[in-house]
Amino acid sequence: MIRLLLGLCLVLGAGSASAAETGKPLETLPMQDGGRIKPFDTFARETLQLVYGKKSYEGKSATEVVFTWLLIPDHWMTTPFIEVRHAGLKEALKITSDERWLTPQSLFTNERLPLVIQELQSLRERGEKLNPYQQAVQRLESQLGLFQAVRNGTALRFVPNPKSDRWLAVAELEGDLKDSFVAMSKGFVEAVSGDQAASENFMTAVATFIDKARAQAPEKYADMTRIGWEQHLNQFHPFKWAWIIYLSGLLVLLWMFSGGPRWTNSLSWGLLVGGLALHGYGMGLRIYLAGRPPVSNMYETVVWVPFCCVLLGLILERIQKTKLLLACASTVAIFCLILTDLAPTVLDGSLQPLEPVLRSTFWLSTHVLIITLSYAAFFLAFAVGDVLLFFYLKDEHKFSVQIQAGTLSIYRAIQVGIVLLAFGIILGGIWADYSWGRFWGWDPKETWALISLLGYVAVLHGRLVGWVKNFQLAAASVVGFSLVVMSWYGVNFALGAGLHTYGFGAGGVEYVAGFVVLHLLWVAYVSTARYGSSKKVTSR
Repeated sequence: MIRLLLGLCLVLGAGSASAAETGKPLETLPMQDGGRIKPFDTFARETLQLVYGKKSYEGKSATEVVFTWLLIPDHWMTTPFIEVRHAGLKEALKITSDERWLTPQSLFTNERLPLVIQELQSLRERGEKLNPYQQAVQRLESQLGLFQAVRNGTALRFVPNPKSDRWLAVAELEGDLKDSFVAMSKGFVEAVSGDQAASENFMTAVATFIDKARAQAPEKYADMTRIGWEQHLNQFHPFKWAWIIYLSGLLVLLWMFSGGPRWTNSLSWGLLVGGLALHGYGMGLRIYLAGRPPVSNMYETVVWVPFCCVLLGLILERIQKTKLLLACASTVAIFCLILTDLAPTVLDGSLQPLEPVLRSTFWLSTHVLIITLSYAAFFLAFAVGDVLLFFYLKDEHKFSVQIQAGTLSIYRAIQVGIVLLAFGIILGGIWADYSWGRFWGWDPKETWALISLLGYVAVLHGRLVGWVKNFQLAAASVVGFSLVVMSWYGVNFALGAGLHTYGFGAGGVEYVAGFVVLHLLWVAYVSTARYGSSKKVTSR
């Protein structure tokens, strides 16, 4: 036992190159969590992200760190790694430290914690919407609860139960299975030394435990091919590489705009198509692993919408022959994919089972996909409108050709978006009648989708009758997108009300509101500057 503890302390000390891969054999160890079977690597990444705020700890993998919570819990009890950032929560707990991470022991022994959690529980029982402070309390409750569950072995369910769909936790193992798990744990400790023989013995111990776990209920055990693909998704990060390639394509486009050689046109196209292919590859992996379309939560729509935006941009570019569409579409994709990396607590990228109301793959594949496709079209129109406003601000006569082409692009994108949104709303009504027994009920999500549709219809109508000129169309595409933001994000994350509870979330409201307000101010500024310059010309 002493050797075990000493070995694990080495793991927790200064990480060496040989120790960096210690937990690798554990990564593909299947387990049951969150209503599905996943590799231990996925569970460890999600757990460390929630508890610590990152997917690695001081250069060590999440698999290695989370596994040691079980083996040497006393060490971790006095290690500051529970992330607490909300100043109001610290004040409520009477914590004076400015440190971002606190020890579990200091939190478990905090006299104010039970009172704060009890207050949260009362709010939840009354069904009240939680404010940012209460959301921080809820997160802390989840952090401590999950750490405690890993620490005592109840969260680690590695063995299928022949008598139940609920797998057996480490704390429930007995006999040969328990001995095999202990042997695997000892192999992990011995492998820390970096000795090749110890590492091979550890791999053998993991394989032996997997064989014994599978033997308990072979029909319920994990599909190791699927486990391997999920591990590949975790390691490869296709969406990160996709935005890097998109960025490369955008930079080549800018080079071409500034007078680069002719071959930059083909190179930019190749890079954007390559980024789209990699983007699609990542979504294809998620579809395969989840067994459903990739639009069941906010994270998935923030990945799906830019994919459609780039695809639509490439199609319209072939029709209109304007590279402005490609630049705007790639910018949208870069922005969205970076956002999914920067805000993991708001945009949860974990694969979750579907809510009961969403378990009709047909309706998920039609209504939700079509609605989000319309968001992509409106997003593209918004991005082009943003650029056109810049052209108007700089010199609308100098950039008249680009403005004319961009105006047509906005018009076509809004046309596509309106058709898709109208069709999606109708399909949503049919699905609502099938699921809830009514076609329309003025649910906030339904209402804001209709408001978005009517807003863009008004813009097109104004364009057709001559009320909306080129500048007004560019401004309307930017202002109108705030309706989409409210329908897409605001209803779920700001209002948090209605029957679409499966999409609710928390966080980021101040940033999204800032994004909308800044663009409204941008439109107001360009409009004022243009009006002022036109008055000067007229007065002359």
